[in-house]
Amino acid sequence: MIRKKLSIALFLSTGALLHAETAKVDFMTEVKPIFEAVCIGCHHDGKDKGGYRMDTKELAFKGGDAYPDECIIPGDAEGSQVYYSTTLPNDDDEVMPPGKQAPLTKAQQETIKNWINQGAEWPDGVVLEQTQRLNFEKDVLSILKKGGPFTEKDKEKLRLWVFQGSVWPEGFSMGDAGAEEESSGPADNLELVVKMREAIIAGSPEKAAEEMQAYENTIPKTGAKYQMVPIPGGEFLMGSPDSEKDRLDDEGPQHKVKLEPFWMGKFEVTWDMYEPFMITATPRNKDGSPIKINPDDEAADVVSSPTAPYTEMSFGMGLDGYPAISMTQHAANKFCQWLSAQTGHFYRLPTEAEWEYACRAGTTGAFSCDEDKLTEYAVFETNPDNPVLSGYARVGTKKPNPWGLHDMHGNVMEWCLDQYVANTYGSRSGSGNAVIAPLVVPTELYPRVARGGSWYDPAMDVRSARRWGSEENWKQQDPQLPKSIWYHTDALWLGFRLVRPLKVPDAQKMDVMWNSGRIGG
Repeated sequence: MIRKKLSIALFLSTGALLHAETAKVDFMTEVKPIFEAVCIGCHHDGKDKGGYRMDTKELAFKGGDAYPDECIIPGDAEGSQVYYSTTLPNDDDEVMPPGKQAPLTKAQQETIKNWINQGAEWPDGVVLEQTQRLNFEKDVLSILKKGGPFTEKDKEKLRLWVFQGSVWPEGFSMGDAGAEEESSGPADNLELVVKMREAIIAGSPEKAAEEMQAYENTIPKTGAKYQMVPIPGGEFLMGSPDSEKDRLDDEGPQHKVKLEPFWMGKFEVTWDMYEPFMITATPRNKDGSPIKINPDDEAADVVSSPTAPYTEMSFGMGLDGYPAISMTQHAANKFCQWLSAQTGHFYRLPTEAEWEYACRAGTTGAFSCDEDKLTEYAVFETNPDNPVLSGYARVGTKKPNPWGLHDMHGNVMEWCLDQYVANTYGSRSGSGNAVIAPLVVPTELYPRVARGGSWYDPAMDVRSARRWGSEENWKQQDPQLPKSIWYHTDALWLGFRLVRPLKVPDAQKMDVMWNSGRIGG
């Protein structure tokens, strides 16, 4: 179950993204930032060292006094001085960049090499301008150590750093930025969950399905609002029939599933809700726990939350009212715990069965709407041949499904609680009896289930029965060592939605649901 990957390096300044299903290098987002930070300072109008300018395509390809007609030779990186000079020893008189400047990293060299070998495409009319070459220790580390909320200046500097290749010192991880201290207060463990459950039981007066109503709530610490919709309990056929167009093997066989009632988020979790959990000024250990916890700290302040991100995680696609993206399942689980600690309600991710049941909303076709009206209900890729995508949309811009849930098809893919097992449906279909509230409890870090498809996917991939399994390459470009337990840096199409079950489970089950995201990690 291979999920196509989007690259951070393919992020455009406009917020648009390019398909990354091939290894083709994009000039605007991968090569241009390197040239502007490293080369243009010595090779522009007014300063053409060696008689060579790089600020326009014509001049860059033409060459200079020392190397006429061989600075950039499309299809021949080894014969192109622009690439060759970056590979020379640091003490060579012709090495670029020269002098005391830091050499290009191997990754940056490979980017230039691959771009040239692929034909050195440079869009007409694009003129390069010098930008600051960022140094991690000097320009970036202080921002990450400070944490959020980031200023616009901070965000711009982080974006520029990413564009220039996210150069991260070898062997460095953010956990090294501060020493761990011994806390004197409670810990993020089962004991904390037991105490939280007492407050949740007291704050959950509804005991029967007929008492369940739609509601809007406010997150106490932030003032962000969210809405929950009651989903009736019932029975449905999970999976797709053999006759369904574009059906995949892991969607069958169909089998009966019976579920108890629950509430589900009317919309996907937005940045308004999630960013205050993700970016705080609290110094944290490598596992996200606060470095210092006082005995009287509230539960919400004890729950582990993400270490500081190393870039602006919406990647310019929008924050106010837009779905939060790129978090690991562990991060989504811990947000649910953080929210539960404040509200007195038990929130978690949906099981895979709950998600499909709510998505179908009583329907039995490939979508919860007529396929010819899908554009009215879903944000998805309507033109796969178009290489430029616009990204996600604000939640709720499309019509809701029959149960009042928006964006179940498309916009962003949504995490579920389950371990992804390709043939799990086969083990459920033998008796013909309905399976009660199935959940494949995770035992390994990969793969985990995500559902719904996204703005990046064609119609076939936003069907009600479509299943996805998470992959390690969803965080391929994460420069941290070891890679972060909080961020999927290459999953710009991945978010989540809240569920609140009517029946509150015991503390042990709550603990598993909030903390299984790290199993195997």
